[in-house]
Order: sequence, then C-alpha cells, then structure tokens
Amino acid sequence: MKPEAMSREEKKQFDAVEALSEIAQKINTIQEIKPLLDEILVLGLDELAAERGFVLLKSGETGEAFEVETSRNLSENQISDITQISSSVIRNVLSSGEAILLFEAEKDPRYRTAESIVIQKIKSIACIPLSIKNRQIGAIYLDSVSKRSRFTQENLPFLTAFANQAAIAIENARLYQALRNENRRLRGEVQRIHGFDEIIGRSREMEEVFDVMSRLLDTDASVLIEGESGTGKELVARAIHYNGHRKDKPFMALFCGALPGSLLESELFGHKKGSFTGAVTDKRGLFEAADGGTFFLDEIGDLNLDIQTKLLRVLQEGEIRRVGDNKVIKVDVRIISATNKTLTDLVQTGEFREDLYYRLNTIPLLLPALRNRSSDVPLLAHHFLDKFAARSRSEITGFERDTVEALMTHDWPGNVRELENTIERAVVMARGKLISRQDLRLPATGTQEDSFAGSLTLQELTRRAVKQALDAEEGNISAAAKILDVSRRWLHYKIKEWEL
Repeated sequence: MKPEAMSREEKKQFDAVEALSEIAQKINTIQEIKPLLDEILVLGLDELAAERGFVLLKSGETGEAFEVETSRNLSENQISDITQISSSVIRNVLSSGEAILLFEAEKDPRYRTAESIVIQKIKSIACIPLSIKNRQIGAIYLDSVSKRSRFTQENLPFLTAFANQAAIAIENARLYQALRNENRRLRGEVQRIHGFDEIIGRSREMEEVFDVMSRLLDTDASVLIEGESGTGKELVARAIHYNGHRKDKPFMALFCGALPGSLLESELFGHKKGSFTGAVTDKRGLFEAADGGTFFLDEIGDLNLDIQTKLLRVLQEGEIRRVGDNKVIKVDVRIISATNKTLTDLVQTGEFREDLYYRLNTIPLLLPALRNRSSDVPLLAHHFLDKFAARSRSEITGFERDTVEALMTHDWPGNVRELENTIERAVVMARGKLISRQDLRLPATGTQEDSFAGSLTLQELTRRAVKQALDAEEGNISAAAKILDVSRRWLHYKIKEWEL
C-alpha cells in the first residue's frame, strides 16, 4: 500500500518502521563502543526532541554498578543528582527492567517529590532499559526542562523497539572489541614465541613460514626466499639475520635489478683505483662491508651470467676480487637471496646457472601471496592502523564492518606492501573515527578480463600489475614503485616501453 493511501494510524506505523530501519542501518555499521553510544544517544534525543540525556551501562559482567558512558547537555553534577536519588526514575527502570515515560514529571505522584526532578525543574522524562535476553546491560535516559516535546505514551513502543536495537548493537560492538583485543593478544603471543616482531600473521601458511624461519636462525645455510613483490621478502631476511647468531654483525641488502651490470659488479665486489673511468679511488664492495654478517640479494634472477659466476665463487670459496684487481679477499658472509621469478625456468633457458641455483636454494622459503592468506588481512590492517594512527596522532579507532569485508575480498596484487600503503592513505583521508570503505580508495578488481590471466605471458601480467599499481596510486610513480617493490628507474623505463 502506498503511504498516501494509508489511514493516519497506518501512516504512523509505516513512519515508525521506516525510522527504525534507518536507525538500524546507522548503528549496525559502528563497531567501536564510544562512537556507537554517542550515535544511540543522538538518535534518541532527535526522536523525542529531548534536550538532555545520557547512556548508562553495567560496569563488568558480574558487577551490579552502572556507569554513565556518554551524555549530552548535562554536567557531571547534574548527572550525579539524577542517578544517585534512590527514588528516581532510573533506579526503578534498572531494578524492574521496564521503560518509564513521563509527560509531566512534576505532576506524577510517584516522582513529583524526587529531589532531582524538583531542583532541576524537569518537565518530561523517558528512561528505557537496554536488555539482552532478559539480561540488563544499561539504560537510555532522556529528559526536557523547557518543553514537553514528544514524551507521550504513544511513543513508548517505538522507544522500546529502538532500545532493543541499540542493545543488540552494543552487544555486537562489545564482541567485536573483545575479538579485536584477542587478536592483538594472540598476535603478541605469536611474536613472543617466534621473535619476529614485524612479521604479522596467524594463518596456516604463515605458521609454516615461521616454523622454517625458526629452524634457520642458528645455521649459515643459504636461503632462497620466493614470493611475489610486496610479500615481505626483505623483512623476512632481516628477521632471520637479527634473530640469528650473526645479529651483532652487518646486514646488507641490494636490489639486483637497480643497476646495470658494470655498476652492479663494482657495487658488490668493489673496484681498484683506475680500473675504469670514474674509479678515482679504491672502493670496498658490499660483500666486504657485510663480512661476518648477512648479505640479502633481492631479485637474484636479474643478475647477468658474469656476476653469477663471481657470486658462485663467493658461495664456494668465500672469496672475492675487486674489479681491476688480482688480489683475492676472503669474506665470511651468509647469503639470503630472493626472487619473484621462477628460477628453474631461467635455468632451463640458460639465463641462470644451475650450479648457482642449487647453491642459493639450500633452504627454500616460499612466502604466500596475501590473497592466499586472507584471514591475516584484518590482523595486518589493524596493525598498520595502530602504527599510522599513532604516528599521525589520529583519533581513528577502527574500521566500519563493510570496510573489513572490502579489505578481505580485495585481490591485493601488491600484497602486504599495498595493504600497508592503503591503510596509511586511509588514515590520512578518513574524516571520522572509523575508516570507511570509500576511505580505502581501492581499485576495482575481479573483472572478466582478469579471469583470463592464466593464459597471459609474464610480460603482460607484469604490464597489468604496473598499470594497476599506477591506477591505485593515481599516477604517483614513487608510491607505485613502492607497491611493486621495484626502483623508480625501472618503473620509468617500463612506463615508457609500454606507453602507460
């Protein structure tokens, strides 16, 4: 039936149902207790055109005391007057579990002598219990001192329905907070057990990674970390080093795709004065700098065959020669390497030495893509939220419910690094205390075009990943390079090559 064809009574009921539906939509998206209670109180004040009010909640699961959690237009003294008078409306509501609505409080024989009503000249009062399965969890108190507004008995059923919705929302928010606290506790427990403070994850896939890492700490075996860009390969390499017996020695890291072969060789092994144009002094290489410690070589598959040969000598003999020098230098360095390429394919095509591959791959460690451990996404998201909110002194306390759903269903082609950048951006852009789905500014994924990815070449997949990262960061090359875990120079080259 259309609203215009309804009777006056039917129209009232229709409006009430619509209002309750809108209220439910508002309060059910808030998962943090304080913002939720604020919204409940504001909605109650609006519905009755009340002037003042507060929300009481029971303190603790077993205690009998009730405490004011939020209020509007009332001083602490006024609240104390209202809540401490034993014959007040609130005490009756909390003891009986039944709502009370007074249109003319000063004339009601039950309460007209109540000190708080007389002193504060309260005209109208509404007090509605908040209950879950006959368990009293609190009450909403509203009053008016200058006008009687809508404090009529016909509004009592609506207020009772509103209070029931509010009680359920409060209970859900408490459960959410309890789960979040438990997640934080468990995250701390995992970090305490494994000692890898910066690596977040409780999924089965990450438990396997932690297990392998813990076995690597007291060995000098070479480790090959495989995984997509952004999965945290350098973070894992650092954790292995700083939790192992070489932790007091240097940790060096180099992205092998950042420099052309000649410069990379000089960077790794050093050079002798006069060995090439620009070599005006002797230079110590990174292997010498890392002596006694760990050297992390990222994107090892980008090394040319000549440098691969020299790296093999480091692994076999523990020896290096500077460019242009015949002198052999002994080094004691543990090699941890990483790649997002399939090295066995490069071995088959002759682009990577087979003997070097087996030397590097003494202990393989595969890092799962974020899309394959989606249960870790909320844990990571809250970790990054805490990190960036504290850094920016932000008052953001959490995520809206559909925000978490969006985070868990996103494909995350840039993996953990993309998630971190997304949360950092959302903390900056968010206007409220909770991060909304819009604040994330996630690019659309899951298109029909993506379903054919399995038949694409590696170059086309790379091109799409680059384009997606650029779209996600609105053309910001530095930010996109960070997501992709590549250098700005490499990204500039690909943008030009593919005319993106």
